[in-house]
Amino acid sequence: MGHLLASHRIATYMSGGSIRYGAVLDGGMVDLSARHGTKYPTLREVITAGALMKLAEDAARLAPDHALEAITWLPPIPAPEKIICIGVNYPDRNAEYKDGTDAPKYPSMFMRTPRSFVGHDTPLVRPRASPQLDYEGELALVIGKPGRHITESAALDHIAAITLCNEGTIRDWIRHAKFNVTQGKNFDSTGSLGPWIVPYTEEPQIADIRLTTRVNGETRQDDRTGRLIFGFRYLINYISTFTTLVPGDVIVTGTPTGAGARFDPPRYLKPGDVVEVEADGVGVLRNAVIDETP
Repeated sequence: MGHLLASHRIATYMSGGSIRYGAVLDGGMVDLSARHGTKYPTLREVITAGALMKLAEDAARLAPDHALEAITWLPPIPAPEKIICIGVNYPDRNAEYKDGTDAPKYPSMFMRTPRSFVGHDTPLVRPRASPQLDYEGELALVIGKPGRHITESAALDHIAAITLCNEGTIRDWIRHAKFNVTQGKNFDSTGSLGPWIVPYTEEPQIADIRLTTRVNGETRQDDRTGRLIFGFRYLINYISTFTTLVPGDVIVTGTPTGAGARFDPPRYLKPGDVVEVEADGVGVLRNAVIDETP
């Protein structure tokens, strides 16, 4: 399985001033947009057509067009219709709130804008408005098949791929209002998605992925997707009750315990820090941190 996954990595990137998509090989990037761009302008159209795996397999036989050092990584899905994030979805996270409540009956969730995310190896921006930039390593699902009222038994058929997310949060801004966290979750360039998407093939691939987050090499978060309070099947079923899921939608599935806000004193990100989110069979999403410039 590991070999299969390692050879199928599809990314969106910038090269020579234009946005492209391609397959990541050990030797560099195969430019798939140069070969398939008229039929599939972006990865969203590739996903909609169900052509992700075919393009990945074709690319494995080609020579790379770009060195990875020469490209700028972008979030894998350009202009997704929606990015839905799940809060408090690992058992120890619920306990972290120390409010004595049992596991929630339904998942907490909120939306993020595409503009709040950067790609791999692009710095996260600590905003002028607050020094409380925090990390949250998460696994994200990319929807491939549209649907409404999707049953749990059919839910995984709607997944096209998986990717990684650092769902960066401005902690004091998620407490500005009584009931919403939107402001603190949507500062420009405070989170990241990527580096690439890995096509989804079968349930064992995602059933129990180890997910870790490191800050400057120190492990801060370490858990497994098999422990989620609300699993992938349930999330797709529940979300599709109120909204139609469409190809390219991203569901960010929750972060393990160990974010900076939970330390005493809190350990927020500062300029110069490097955050790495890693998952088995996916890869490593790495971002440095810089201050917002006026």
